[in-house]
Amino acid sequence: MRLQKYMAMCGVAARRKCEEIIAEGRVRVNGQIITEMGTQVEDGDRVEVDGALITPEEEKRYILYHKPAGEVTTVSDDKGRETVMDRFNDFPVRLYPVGRLDYDSEGLLLLTNDGELAQRLTHPSCEVDKVYLARVTGNPSNEAIDKLRRGVFMEGDERRTYPAQVRVVRDESLYSDIVVSIHEGRNRQVRRMFDAVGHKVLLLRRIRFGTLELGDLRRGQWRELTPQEISELKKL
Repeated sequence: MRLQKYMAMCGVAARRKCEEIIAEGRVRVNGQIITEMGTQVEDGDRVEVDGALITPEEEKRYILYHKPAGEVTTVSDDKGRETVMDRFNDFPVRLYPVGRLDYDSEGLLLLTNDGELAQRLTHPSCEVDKVYLARVTGNPSNEAIDKLRRGVFMEGDERRTYPAQVRVVRDESLYSDIVVSIHEGRNRQVRRMFDAVGHKVLLLRRIRFGTLELGDLRRGQWRELTPQEISELKKL
């Protein structure tokens, strides 16, 4: 089995992240540092990540978490900021976030030790829908909404965004609430999309990821997925 796939099975991270960890020289197989992606491992090989022995985790766990703004979606942060993993220090298995939510954003975040599923859900070919509720400054015109629906060029990006589903759900004098559905995952994409049409995002909450709904889960709360939710995720 390829080393990065074995690491994902052990719950280290999604496969692409495992490849980064290998390239950084943080993995040893039978005492030897490995940086080659094609390395194969066999039964009986000793695999260590950052000096810790890893073994396949038989029990897969799936957590739906309402991430508050002000948490970093990483396992650790070199700036000392609070991370989403700080709330799961005592969890019986090692979890990893699937994809990311910006530091300033809140909402639905999936965490799991199922590296294979995480890899599939984050691969661009899967095109998992991500739905956000955005509160933006002012009242975007019909022309601005149409631009978002067709795709826009964001600052610093030479590729137009894919067409988005956009629906205004509330108009006030100073702000608007807009539901946006995308399947891409570019850095701070929804915020930059609205910047491109002249409106700043004041609040951004992810309310759906694939088949999962945030529902009435409060900020900072989490729950385990039901067997039916897990089955529906795996069909994506």
